[in-house]
Amino acid sequence: MARECVDVLGPAGYGAVQVSPPHDSMSKGGSVWWDVYQPARYTLTSKFGDENAFKNMIDACHGAGVKVHVDAVVNHMTGQGSTSYGGYSFSKYNYPGLYSSWDFRNSPSCVIDDEDYKKNGWRVQNCELVSLADLDTGSGYVRDRIAGWLNRLTALGVDGFRIDAAKHIHPDDLAAIKAKLTGSPYLHLEVIYGEGEAVQPSQYTGIGDVHEFVFGRKMKEQFTGQIKWLRTFGESWGLSVPADRAVTFVDNHDTERKDASKNDATLNYKYGDTYKLANVFMLAWPYGTPRVYSGFTWSDKEAGPPSANGGFVTDTDCGNGRWTCFHRQMAGMAGFHKAVAGTSVADWYDNDDNVIAFSRGNKGWVAINNGSGSVTRTFTTGLPAGTYANVAGSGSVTVGSGGTASVTVPAKSAVAVHVGGGPTPTPTATPSPTVSPGRVAASFNANATTYWGQNVFVVGDAAELGSWNPANAVALSAADYPVWKATVNLPAGRTISYKYIKKNPDGSVTWESDPDRSFTTPATGTVTRTDTWR
Repeated sequence: MARECVDVLGPAGYGAVQVSPPHDSMSKGGSVWWDVYQPARYTLTSKFGDENAFKNMIDACHGAGVKVHVDAVVNHMTGQGSTSYGGYSFSKYNYPGLYSSWDFRNSPSCVIDDEDYKKNGWRVQNCELVSLADLDTGSGYVRDRIAGWLNRLTALGVDGFRIDAAKHIHPDDLAAIKAKLTGSPYLHLEVIYGEGEAVQPSQYTGIGDVHEFVFGRKMKEQFTGQIKWLRTFGESWGLSVPADRAVTFVDNHDTERKDASKNDATLNYKYGDTYKLANVFMLAWPYGTPRVYSGFTWSDKEAGPPSANGGFVTDTDCGNGRWTCFHRQMAGMAGFHKAVAGTSVADWYDNDDNVIAFSRGNKGWVAINNGSGSVTRTFTTGLPAGTYANVAGSGSVTVGSGGTASVTVPAKSAVAVHVGGGPTPTPTATPSPTVSPGRVAASFNANATTYWGQNVFVVGDAAELGSWNPANAVALSAADYPVWKATVNLPAGRTISYKYIKKNPDGSVTWESDPDRSFTTPATGTVTRTDTWR
């Protein structure tokens, strides 16, 4: 997380990052994702790292301008197990040095039944959630322990908290805990909406912002149907939290695992481009505080993230297919959302089906094609004349003096531009050289798709190609994008080995796959290499 704040989140303009529960928890040895939602004690000895790593992460994120929120599990402790990731021994109602049996609502204990949600709000807030030991949050001692834990995190630099299972804590208890917090950490509460239920999100908006679960359900409904209806999207659609108090999301760690046939199911990374387009809409539309979700890939809904040595999570590798790193795909839209803050929707267009477009005042414009075919037309963007980078993909958009632009939106893709987002930068390519005796002009033409800020170079075993050193690679021009071009003087009659590389905005380098490419230059004249990135 420290690296990602510095390399990606900060430069992209993300405001905050929410990290998984950092407390010591019941250990299932890495086999499941949910063991971290069963706290064993309030210490920073989790499967994600220790206190030193946690503090270093906060400092790095703050240095990059990114706030840190913690997923705080304070409704309950464990429901099973006896040993934690930190080597601590406990039982369901006894946590030595922290809680004893009288700190729980277990005399008599009761477990929340499905029918309780509509019939009995008291049981929803006072009985055990899936048999997890329910803390007596009405107790002064328990409130002090919870507040003490959150204050310790705040002292380390934490800026806010997601309150897990807030729906199962009475609002009065949460308000009393909030009153004990030092500073003014941002609170956002997990209160899952259910139609006709006794406990509703509206009961919690006086304490903090509230997670808007209906939002994600509506995104699945629309993006697997016709998105033209989104023109009127807002609270009138049955959203459960007003815009000024709502935290919106297409999916989260719970909803991505819901049965796709159920009413509470959402899109997830498995939906591919459809999922991406729903997130583009969320970041472009003015409702609530949007939250982008990055997790790990799974086939078993119970499975935990990549781990080793008894379940301790290994560092994220965004290139190995095990982590979604979806926030990277939305990096440009994070900047869009920031640029258009405070503006209204205008210049709406739809094709009466699955293509929509709209502006955000005179600050930004977006087009979303959820259909199966490409669309080209002249759109009214509302933007000043100029050329703008497409922050939802590649290429750029040129807006004329009347605020219109001719744009092609490929199938299942989006185009988004905003004021302050300049044209896609093109590195200065090596000029066509004057050919000297014993040398030939070699033209490199590489068909390679890139994202905003990423550029293509050629590097090889000849000194003129950098001698395999990426720092000395030859920049290719994107003037004919997606074909990148440059011409280089190379020795005549020599076998040349080379590859194409992409230099990323964070300074890292992506090499195309093996084997090396090679060709032999002619004795005189010119030679052209026409390749496709692999």
